[in-house]
Amino acid sequence: MAQPWLHLCLFLQMPGFCMNLLLSPTPKHILAQTNNKTEILCELKKEHTGVYWYRWSQERQNFQFLMFSSMLGKAVYGTNISQEKFRVHGASSRSSYRLHISQLHASDNGTYYCSISQSSQLLLGTGTRLSVVDVLPLPLKTTLAPTSKKPVQCITKSKAASKKGACSPLVWVPLATGALVLLLSLVPTAHHLHYLRRRLWLRIHRQ
Repeated sequence: MAQPWLHLCLFLQMPGFCMNLLLSPTPKHILAQTNNKTEILCELKKEHTGVYWYRWSQERQNFQFLMFSSMLGKAVYGTNISQEKFRVHGASSRSSYRLHISQLHASDNGTYYCSISQSSQLLLGTGTRLSVVDVLPLPLKTTLAPTSKKPVQCITKSKAASKKGACSPLVWVPLATGALVLLLSLVPTAHHLHYLRRRLWLRIHRQ
């Protein structure tokens, strides 16, 4: 009796009416390789006597009942559903159920829903999307720039001046300043010598 409610919820596209926070399937998306196996965890906020499992196929536009698993470990399978392929393991607290899917193929693609029956309604979880591929994509590798192992050398002002050569401002500016100071200091001396020479010349000519 659960299937009519399920089809009504799906085709009327009323997730607020059917989806319920009492169920939390994880993970949201599974990418698995062909012939491998996977599992979907369904956690319940309240304890229940069992969980229904359904699969929605976007490609076939088909909503299929897979199985019902009770807290006692008893399972009821849907039409043409392999008991070897689908198995459910329940926790002793009746609040956690795991759907194991083996021998994965492309036909297993779809969104898997765990659900519970409450007040003559079927409440769905948000669903887990399963994608089965022949080859899993390689993880992206981030390329980091190689770090240089060459030690950093600290260059002092004297080394910098020697590397820059004689034309560097660090060399000719002090030299020019010193030459200017020396030149200014010679001006009074030259003036005084000129004065003495002038007096000596006048004295000689007076005699």
